[in-house]
This record gives sequence, C-alpha cells and structure tokens, in this order.
Amino acid sequence: MATITASMVAELRGKTDAPMMECKRALTEAEGNMEKAEELLRVKLGSKAGKAAARITAEGVVVSSSEGNVGALLEVNCETDFVTKNDSFLALANAAAALIAKHNPADVAALGELAYEQDGFGPTLEDVRKGLIGKIGENMTFRRFKRFDTGAQIATYLHGTRIGVVVEFEGDDVAAKDVAMHVAAMKPVALSSAEVPAELVARERSVAAAKAAEDAAVATAAGKPVQSAEIVTKRIEGGVQKYLKEVSLFNQTFVKNDKQTVEQMLKAVNTTVKGFTLYVVGEGIEKKVDDFAAEVAAQVAAAKTAA
Repeated sequence: MATITASMVAELRGKTDAPMMECKRALTEAEGNMEKAEELLRVKLGSKAGKAAARITAEGVVVSSSEGNVGALLEVNCETDFVTKNDSFLALANAAAALIAKHNPADVAALGELAYEQDGFGPTLEDVRKGLIGKIGENMTFRRFKRFDTGAQIATYLHGTRIGVVVEFEGDDVAAKDVAMHVAAMKPVALSSAEVPAELVARERSVAAAKAAEDAAVATAAGKPVQSAEIVTKRIEGGVQKYLKEVSLFNQTFVKNDKQTVEQMLKAVNTTVKGFTLYVVGEGIEKKVDDFAAEVAAQVAAAKTAA
C-alpha cells in the first residue's frame, strides 16, 4: 500500500479545496496516484467548494449557546434562505456556537481549527465547513461571534433565526429577558446617549444641518423670513438630542409599557443592564441583485465591439 504523506494531502487540498480528511481518503483509495485522487474528489464533491467560496453569503442564521454565566452568540452566513433550513447547516452553526462558549477561540480562524466532525467530514470545524460547501453546493461562512464570560448574568433572545440578542445584567431574569426582546424589536445602538458612537452623532448633526439649510433655501425662494443662526443651531441640537434618546436603550420607551422608559422599568425591579449585543443576519453585507436586462445589454455591447 502506498504511503500517504502530509505533503501529498496538502497538495491535493490545494488543487481541489476539499477537506483534509477527504483528500487523505481519496489518496488512499487511489493508492497515492494524485490525478486519480483528484478525479475521485471531483466525482464526490465536484468543484463546488472552490467555486462557491467567492460567492456572497448574505443570508444565514444567528445562534447561541450558554451554560450558567458563560455563553456565545454567532452569525453563520450562506447564500440562500433555503439553506438556513438545512439540518446539516443548522447542526454546524449550533456546534460552532457551543465550541465558542467552551473553548474561547480568539477569532474566526481559530474557531475553524477546533476539533469537530460531522456528516463524515473532519477532523476540524473548518474541514466540516468546506465539506458541507461541497455537499450542499453553497458557500457558507462563520462571519462573527462574541463570547460572554464576565461574571455577569446573561439573558438570550433569538427572534427566529435572523435576530439574536444577549444581555449582560445583574438582577431579575424576567426583566432581562424582556430587555433582550426589546433590543431585538427597537435595535438601540448603545446603552445610554453618552455611549452612542461619535460618528453616528456627527452624521445625525450633518443631516439636521442639511435639513435646516434646505428649509432656509425654501423660505428665501418664497420670500419668507429666514430663521436666525441662533434658532437654527438650537433646532439642529434639538434634533440630535431627539435622535440620541431614540437610539439609546435606557432612554427608549419600553415596548411592553409605553408609560415608562427601559431605564425606569429596570429601576423598578432593581436590575442593572451592563451591556447588550445585537446580531441581525446579513447586516452590512451588500447582497447581489441580478439584473438580467443589464446582463443581456452588456453581452450585446461586447458582441458589437468584438465584431
């Protein structure tokens, strides 16, 4: 029997993008013949993994794992909503979340190196991911995660599979769960107004100033009095303060009681929220929109140029 070396496995993996163990099995079956092993992999997995790796993954799921005060929140992406219901994909996502909570990997690359086997693929999570790309035929990626282990209590809320929230708190479990649901619904960007990122405040101030300038131009064109610079400044700052209250958790009106803010609700039950994390599937990822008419027009133009 031919000896299968690590360098042979690495070479075949580089050619096919197939999982390491699949490469080793193919080489063993082919008795070390590289071309035959590559052919075996093409038959089994096709070139799906390599081709899929470049495709946009804007769909996916948010999953969580927790035990006591230790937990994890993870977003795993794929290309279509159909795959988010695939049992193998969901098993991979939930296993990854559990691995994060247990092993505390430094980043996505370190997560992929953790030991895990599924559906005949392994021995690492990354090998399983690549194997499932070939099996399912879609790209899938571990996009982001956060691990929680600060000693604070944690409350988790998943809205289906597309929105996930973890709240770090001290106090009442029910109140914390309600806050997690509130965050999923109202999507605050910070705990308090003072913690809203400076770039968001600057953007809101710029928008308010542009609106004030537009109003002044309309008034001038209509021959109406234009507000003084002092009044305009107050209007702009008033708009900014309104925005800060709308996007800061403590200042938001509590979704289950519009007579109190979240901060007032928490105070009433002697509960302190120390932080929250909100993941929304695909947030910030530019989805590809196919324009068939534009594609045909481009092909026609290219044909004319070639002629």
